[in-house]
Amino acid sequence: MAMSFDRYMKDMIQPMRDELTRLGIKELRTAEEVETHLPDAQGTTLVVVNSVCGCAAGQCRPGVAQALQHDLVPDNLFTVFAGQDKEATAKAREYFAPYPPSSPSIALMKDGELVHFIERHQIEDRSAQEIADDLIEAFDRVCR
Repeated sequence: MAMSFDRYMKDMIQPMRDELTRLGIKELRTAEEVETHLPDAQGTTLVVVNSVCGCAAGQCRPGVAQALQHDLVPDNLFTVFAGQDKEATAKAREYFAPYPPSSPSIALMKDGELVHFIERHQIEDRSAQEIADDLIEAFDRVCR
């Protein structure tokens, strides 16, 4: 009996989701969940646009994990998964203007306004430590 494509993808993607949710990052899986959490988020909010690509695995998720070890971190932690939770990702990207869709990517917001954004091209050619350093600098500047 053959496994369905949807089931196969869910099984393959789950460890990539878990890598962020284990850190206390809440998944937003629907556009409604994004609308519930992002517009009215008080304080600082980190949104990670997760992806199946190698730079998400090798640099983005590990960089986020390292940055979240810092003493000062955002009040709210969310993630959407590009290519998997398409409506949630599209809705979250509405808050990242003027940046074009990019995955993986990392947004830092304060009181619902975008204040720092790391695009894919700033992830794929940098190490996890460099991404963590970038985020820590932004946390120190914005999360006070």
